[in-house]
Amino acid sequence: MGGQTMNRAAAGPFVAAWCASWRKVDIDAVVAHFAEDAQMRSPLALTLTGSPVVTGAENIRAYWRKAYGHIESADLKILSWSWDDTIARLIVWWQLGDTRASEFMDFDDAGRVVRSEAFYGK
Repeated sequence: MGGQTMNRAAAGPFVAAWCASWRKVDIDAVVAHFAEDAQMRSPLALTLTGSPVVTGAENIRAYWRKAYGHIESADLKILSWSWDDTIARLIVWWQLGDTRASEFMDFDDAGRVVRSEAFYGK
């Protein structure tokens, strides 16, 4: 995607595409939405890499391949989402199995994710 400013109108289709990509575990499609110097923060990253933050699209791709590459599909469900125009932030609440999460994504002017962070619970 990219090349298009993210806003409330674009957020709905983005969430649908993001969810579809994760359901197929199409990591390349998910990373295609990220800026080259993006940062992703996750409790799972801390467990797998020793650091909660993964920096750079290629490192994020490698991390997700390590974390999810063995899974062929995932029954990810979007519970809800919200867009904040003031700070260009998308917040997605999702569920996978018995894990519930909220995840925010901040966007640059080209519509690419520059920062994301996931919070997990049950």
